[in-house]
Amino acid sequence: MSSSSPSLLSRRSTAELELPVPPEFRCPISLELMRDPVVGPTGITYDRAGIEAWLLAAGAGKTAAASSTCPVTKGDLRADDLVPNHALRRVIQAWCVANRCRGVERIPTPRVPVTPAQAGEVLGEVEAAARAGDAARCVAAVREVGRLARESDRDRRCLASAGAARALAAAVASFAAASDSASASASASASSVLLDDVLAALVLVMPLDEEAIVAIGSSAASVALLANVAKHGDLQRRLQAVVVIREIVALSSCCSRNGAAATAIDLSDNLDGIIEVLVSTIRDPISPQATKASLVAAYHLALADDRAAARLAEAGLVPSLVELLIDGDRSTAEKALAALDATLASEAGRARARADALAVPVLVKKMFRVSDTATELVVSALHRICKKWHDGDDDEVGSPAARRSAVVEAVQVGAFQKVMMLLQVGCRDATKEKATELLKLMIKYETRGGGDCIDAMDFRGLKRVS
Repeated sequence: MSSSSPSLLSRRSTAELELPVPPEFRCPISLELMRDPVVGPTGITYDRAGIEAWLLAAGAGKTAAASSTCPVTKGDLRADDLVPNHALRRVIQAWCVANRCRGVERIPTPRVPVTPAQAGEVLGEVEAAARAGDAARCVAAVREVGRLARESDRDRRCLASAGAARALAAAVASFAAASDSASASASASASSVLLDDVLAALVLVMPLDEEAIVAIGSSAASVALLANVAKHGDLQRRLQAVVVIREIVALSSCCSRNGAAATAIDLSDNLDGIIEVLVSTIRDPISPQATKASLVAAYHLALADDRAAARLAEAGLVPSLVELLIDGDRSTAEKALAALDATLASEAGRARARADALAVPVLVKKMFRVSDTATELVVSALHRICKKWHDGDDDEVGSPAARRSAVVEAVQVGAFQKVMMLLQVGCRDATKEKATELLKLMIKYETRGGGDCIDAMDFRGLKRVS
């Protein structure tokens, strides 16, 4: 009994020190102490973070002008209708100060968020400076956009909905074109400074809409500036440039595949520079985000055009992807496999894969170890490597030895058993067709006893398709 007395006293002391938050100070949504109380036309006060999150979730899929409902009264309520409740905020701050001795910290005075009118004003300044060709004025306005976007998610969303991406992209295109036509180094330097600040602001208001991407991507000078920053900038700027390049390449690829010639972005003038940037970023990573952005861009480039796929392969993409697959996480591995499969659509890509001693073993090893998507991509890649597509496809000199060697190696590292198992558990029809054809290519080598035992851990991710 005596041994339990100290713990009872401790619990009693803790209970005495606990300070209940007055109900009128609590947000009706989170039930936590309000730090930035705001009131709407319904007369109910909420914490700004709570009610804005509520309205954002309730308004998903609606237009910006659409109304949502007040959680308490069920009346119409919009984010633009919210007004700071300064009186209540001061009372809460006074209560915090009065109870400081009991561990209550004073809530800071919240910063006034950006309004749509203010967002429109600062973006209008960016556009006006760009039209006037005033680089210094435009840089100042762009930096103000970046500062506001960093203040809070609410301000970032407000700027994005006001068209920040389009205004920033148009500014880049305008000054890039001017510097491209001018020979003065000062003009080029001003454009470089502007691009640095625009990149910093653009990544804050992502995702970019189609109009913003076209504004940058349709300007060869802008794309050239991006590629230059991605090659020679500091790590942060290189990451930002690669992310924007990914958006441009993805839209260009989509337009090309859909035949949307009117909105297609022509990257032909800068294709070699873009490929160099993507391959070097994958081969010598600067950050996981930059690597993944480069993988997505490489995938879209290769998918849109076999000639681009061949140029990617000639630039050394295939061995870089194989190396990345060895230790890459799930997301990276899936993206690398997608880029590799798209690159193997070209004869040059298949030749590079057949010449790489690690390509087939690494691909086979990844079956069932990453995800269902990765397994299907592996089957597609092996199918491209092992199949004879036409008379001159076997390798660069037309000999079938490289292709046969790849088939034999696939059998030796256990591909036959894994593909057979995949067919037994089930997969998509397109993958099933490739797997069946792959088995036909390997079976004559398998019957010679060429297959090795495989690790049971290779089947740990195997799931039967219902």
